[in-house]
Amino acid sequence: MPQISINSPVGAITVFAFEDQIVALDWGFVEEIESTPVLEEAQKQLNAYFAGRLHSFDLPLAPDGTDFQKTVWQAMCEIPMGKTATYKELAAMAGSPKAFQSVGTACGLNPIPILIPCHRVLATGDKPGGYSGHGGLETKRALLKIEGVDLPLPSDQGDLHF
Repeated sequence: MPQISINSPVGAITVFAFEDQIVALDWGFVEEIESTPVLEEAQKQLNAYFAGRLHSFDLPLAPDGTDFQKTVWQAMCEIPMGKTATYKELAAMAGSPKAFQSVGTACGLNPIPILIPCHRVLATGDKPGGYSGHGGLETKRALLKIEGVDLPLPSDQGDLHF
């Protein structure tokens, strides 16, 4: 599978493509097997994002998941850069207003973090919630800070739950 690795402020990340679509983003560096135009564009856009010069991604994404997860991920992409939504708000955006716990699970299973911005989803009361990516909440805070959002530090471990 074609892939390209990028050094970023939140550590090394590797973007994977299938045909002409981005299918995954993972933490860590992998030796490049084969680059493609879509991967080179992803690298360009991610570098611009990390430099604070890009305000929305324009890449063909093809995450693998259930229909519900895909609906949640699509709704997540509608949260503008520099803004956040709660799990409950995201559930409503996805058309399942009472399914906020399932929405949280879908966030945790997001195969293309950053490009599908699960870091913009917070728990009720603008508490950070969780982040399954490398570095956990510190990475979530760093990504939001790049977008101009200062996420307060939790007052106790109880703030880390949905």
